[in-house]
Amino acid sequence: MVAALRARWAEHPDEIDPNQWDALLPDGAGGPFLRHALFKAMADSGSATGRTGWHTRFLLLEDDAGRLWAATPAYAKDHSYGEYVFDWAWADAYNRALGQQGLSYFPKLLSAVPFSPIPGPRLLARGDAPQALQKALRARLLREMAALCEAQDWSSAHVLFLPEADARLAESQGWLVRHGVQFHWENRQPEPYGSFEDFLTSLQRDKRKKIQQERRKVREAGVSFETKVGHAIGEADWDFFYRCYTQTYHEHGQRPYLSRAFWRQAAATLPEHWTLFIASKDGEPIAASLLAVDPVAKVAYGRYWGALVHVSCLHFEACYYQGLNWCIEQGLSRFEGGAQGEHKLARGLLPVSTWSAHLLRHQGLREAVADFLQREDRGMGHYMSELDERKPFKHREPEPTEGGTLGNIT
Repeated sequence: MVAALRARWAEHPDEIDPNQWDALLPDGAGGPFLRHALFKAMADSGSATGRTGWHTRFLLLEDDAGRLWAATPAYAKDHSYGEYVFDWAWADAYNRALGQQGLSYFPKLLSAVPFSPIPGPRLLARGDAPQALQKALRARLLREMAALCEAQDWSSAHVLFLPEADARLAESQGWLVRHGVQFHWENRQPEPYGSFEDFLTSLQRDKRKKIQQERRKVREAGVSFETKVGHAIGEADWDFFYRCYTQTYHEHGQRPYLSRAFWRQAAATLPEHWTLFIASKDGEPIAASLLAVDPVAKVAYGRYWGALVHVSCLHFEACYYQGLNWCIEQGLSRFEGGAQGEHKLARGLLPVSTWSAHLLRHQGLREAVADFLQREDRGMGHYMSELDERKPFKHREPEPTEGGTLGNIT
């Protein structure tokens, strides 16, 4: 079955049936981030195109009737910007060692969601197929990516923020696996938090007091918030959000990745996936923070944000506390806080492992990177253990097992 499927490389989302693409996405596959409409908005707006170094090469596995069985969003990249798994050092080492031979690390092949560190499936396969067939389809996608790099004489292929099981599947085909960390908030189970105060009560005293102090500073500065969801976010709201969004980039001397045209199209085609918090002071809006939402899986992803004036602790209020409060009110199960940010730990977001897979064709580079990743992974293991010891929640004694505190010992 798998061998009979035809591999096709699409150079624009318009070459792909949107219904068939979206049918590959399981529930909880990252809100809007893997939807056909989002990739189309990226391309149509000029945000992720060849002009910006993102040459679309979506891989499709189709049968003779044109039915889509598996796919991956992929790009031939001229650089490593907008990826959140950094390989600039690998590129520099490759170019210094092999540049005189006319070889270059770029272009490379990348499977990822542009400008997003949201974890989720990248090797998409039909959910109605048996598990063994789904695994075989994902393995075929990996082989096709490797074959394209070989045919084009590209240095490497990379799949970012994929599930660990798929990373291990890639590892079995000779790819290298890299381990990262993000910080996610989980709603309490089996009884979710009833309010933000309920969440605060679950924290250690010093963490709780710090959050209360930060929120009080924002209130005492005269800042208030308005929440708008979906279709209630008007054109003027999006204009203001984009002004704040670009301000964040300008403050760091960078150009924003996503254009106003992208946000206009994403708002029109995926309205159910956006929640906007607007901060105002003295009747004037001063900041905005945007969440992406998966209403089916009940997960929020944060956040795009920016502020036009400085207010102490406004970043924490706009980017975390407003979002967490809204998630609790709406009964959402998880809030993913985006890339990096150890400061999130003290605010109730706990460390979660992320995974990426890397195929490096040059044996010397592969060996050097493999050695680096082994050392990095050992360090990551120690780091995760350290973070686990610094969890901000009150210590809870384990529930006694049936038969007493020692369990059923016979």
